Amino acid sequence: MRTLPTGSTGSVRSIRSVLASALRSPVLFSVAATLLAGVLLLAGTGADPFTAYGAVLSGSLGPDGIGATLTTGTSVLGMALALAVPLRAGLINLGGDGQLVLGGLAATVTALYTPLPAPLTVAVSLLAGMAAGAAYAVLAAVCEIRLGVPLLVSSLLLSYPAVSFASYMARYPLKEPGSGLPQTRRLPEGVELPALGSTTVTVGLLLVVAAAGVHFFVDSRTSAGYEVRMTGLGPRFAAYAGVDRGRLTRRLMGASGAVSGLVGAIGVLSFPHRFIDGALTAPGYTWTGLTAALLAAAAPVGTALAALFFTVLQVGGLSMERATEVPRELTQVLQALVIVLLASRSGMTRRAGRRKGETETYDESNDVNANENENENVKAA
Repeated sequence: MRTLPTGSTGSVRSIRSVLASALRSPVLFSVAATLLAGVLLLAGTGADPFTAYGAVLSGSLGPDGIGATLTTGTSVLGMALALAVPLRAGLINLGGDGQLVLGGLAATVTALYTPLPAPLTVAVSLLAGMAAGAAYAVLAAVCEIRLGVPLLVSSLLLSYPAVSFASYMARYPLKEPGSGLPQTRRLPEGVELPALGSTTVTVGLLLVVAAAGVHFFVDSRTSAGYEVRMTGLGPRFAAYAGVDRGRLTRRLMGASGAVSGLVGAIGVLSFPHRFIDGALTAPGYTWTGLTAALLAAAAPVGTALAALFFTVLQVGGLSMERATEVPRELTQVLQALVIVLLASRSGMTRRAGRRKGETETYDESNDVNANENENENVKAA
């Protein structure tokens, strides 16, 4: 009988271990269960699930849909990254919409009124968008640190006046003369992000990917990233170890707002090269990005993969609707179902762990009592 070499045996065991851990993964379970639920929903409506899922893939990753996927994915990945940065430390930033529109508005004003050559104007506009988003996000952090308003509340509530202010600016002071739409004037000629080939995808995708690379490096290779991860795992332990929670909150919210502002600036400097009221918030990039960050537990690589997954669902939903006459809102239901199942699986895992710990504690206490009784019997004898 032939036997595998020692190295091959170790490789097989490692592969089996990876597969076993993947099968136990709550994320993989949630995605698989969601896709199965989608099959049942599609079958219940009389549609062919294989045709529907095939239409989603071909409509988003096929030759005719890959451009739209990359264009939409630029904003989804950017917002997922922006919200994953503070979420890694257990901080939830719900003000992505406000930081997004202020970044787009700041980039628009800078591009319209900066008397510099077009390439420099583009660079300055991107920086202005990042600065506006970062400043507004830090304001939410200050509200928590100085005024005691929870970050979850302050970031969400500050988003509304920002969106309203941007809407006012697009409808009145910056509105294009003679236009019936709430939009600003078109940016000057040449003030735009270069396109990648003949598609609608711009250099903005490369900027977002670069930001994701920086986040991955900081998270995994620096002491600052270690502090963030330890704060997310145990805030009290991190505070005992000397981590300044207030300073960390301001820093993370500033980075989060800067990325959100960058996404807004990219949206303005790409087609249609102007700020349109509601164009940045209507697609729901913030909430899709937050869903992706939650699914991946804010891990850099996992967040990028989750953002791609949700982008495929979002873009391919229209093709599914055409192929099966099933409303594309089904893809939104699937996105929500992933998070619900993930939360349920994680909760069940924690409860099972607590029950196991209580059982072990009970067994240990019984062993201790038995030993004490035995010692007493020996002394009595």
